[in-house]
Amino acid sequence: METLPHQYIERETSRVCTEYLYGDKIINFVYSAVREHAPSLFNALISNRMSSLLGYVNYDSHVLTALTGAKRFIREAGINLSECVDGNTSMKTLRDVFERKIAYWKYRPMPSEICSVVSPADSRMIVGSFSESSDILLKGKFFDLNEILGGPAFQWADTFRDGDFAIFRLTPEKYHYNHLPVSGLVRDIYEIEGNYHPCNPCVPITVATPYSKNKRVVTIIDTDVAEGTGVGLVAMVEVVALMIGEIVQCYSNSLYENPCDIYPGMFLVRGRPKSLYRPGSSTDVLIFEKGRVDFSPDIVRNMSHPDAQSRYSLKLGRSLIETEVRVREKIGRARVKATA
Repeated sequence: METLPHQYIERETSRVCTEYLYGDKIINFVYSAVREHAPSLFNALISNRMSSLLGYVNYDSHVLTALTGAKRFIREAGINLSECVDGNTSMKTLRDVFERKIAYWKYRPMPSEICSVVSPADSRMIVGSFSESSDILLKGKFFDLNEILGGPAFQWADTFRDGDFAIFRLTPEKYHYNHLPVSGLVRDIYEIEGNYHPCNPCVPITVATPYSKNKRVVTIIDTDVAEGTGVGLVAMVEVVALMIGEIVQCYSNSLYENPCDIYPGMFLVRGRPKSLYRPGSSTDVLIFEKGRVDFSPDIVRNMSHPDAQSRYSLKLGRSLIETEVRVREKIGRARVKATA
């Protein structure tokens, strides 16, 4: 596979940035030569057992940390430890770095308007639609709606048919807590077993709908309730990736205090911590009902940025430039209903 650059737009400055892709050469080799010529080995590499082993070696081993250095990773990745609740006092392994807590109430401000939809993570994002009439049609490129929600017979697929979605790609240096993008009542939450494809941009352009095949947690949130965001039903899908051992549900009503599991009937408040990826890189997907959300114009506009190059663009036949966003930052709002 040809190695292509991957760029994104820094939202705050509108600057075009080139991403450093961790393990890029290895992943490209695995998804070209190994996948084509040694399918059994390829399947072993994306399995739960291999992902857990690689996760331990890379993130938990004190021996490896002594050799490579968490401090060096922090420095090279540009991680700002001043944002952390505990600073760097507990950073002994790379896992400590990935599972760090930040003072999000101070460093990740959130819009006050209740109808705003906010980013669930520090990440790079694109938006899309399942509707054939939409200008942001990306149907079937990154995931299949029936598959990602649990199969063609599952009840929620029809709810979101012809709806819109947003994909948030967390790279290894990012803060790995997910926060609630909306406020509302949990209608359903369930886990689906699957593989551990990495979230490197080469994967969606070589494997069909990879996010539908990875292990994931689906949470259905009803926002058309008292004190809800008013954007209809929202599916929040947390997708594992290579070396992500688990997705820990740890909702907190206040800061990170008293984290708890999530269950149907529970009211969740926008902007508060929901879950933690352990550790590495991963992906969040938000799926909305048809006609219920308007994405921020700059994010939609950036997808067609004339001066940026993207692996998605070069392989999927249309401009698909990601925008870097911060957790709890506005990425859309509830669509205003037309009046008669």
